[in-house]
Amino acid sequence: MTIKLNNRVEEFNGKELSISEIIKIKNFTFKMLVTKINGKLVKKDERNEAFVKEGDDVHVIHLISGG
Repeated sequence: MTIKLNNRVEEFNGKELSISEIIKIKNFTFKMLVTKINGKLVKKDERNEAFVKEGDDVHVIHLISGG
């Protein structure tokens, strides 16, 4: 499956993966993440049920705060 992840073309095995699986595969370990599929926000508790398919545009963004 080919998707766009954070504005870069990425290849994954299989026809669909959940956002949680992509986070694990790509080793995103930061605790505060914002996730979107095709511009639609995916809440943290919905990541196991939110599936990414061929051609989707996915964003996994680290939130950083400071002052």
